[in-house]
Amino acid sequence: MKTFTAVVEKCRDTGLYVGYVPGFAGAHSQGATLDELKANLEEVLGMLMEDGEPGLQADFIGTQMIQVG
Repeated sequence: MKTFTAVVEKCRDTGLYVGYVPGFAGAHSQGATLDELKANLEEVLGMLMEDGEPGLQADFIGTQMIQVG
């Protein structure tokens, strides 16, 4: 069992949740609910992992709050 961190955003135009795994090419999906997005990401990651362990291009570190002005 492998664990990945996904970044999740909500599209203002479509209302869909969009998620991706930083540094993992092709590891992205969307869903109408957070549960649907999670299931879709699990499916995509499973398919991508059929080719073996990914060579991640980056590691997720975290987020930062930036204030301007």
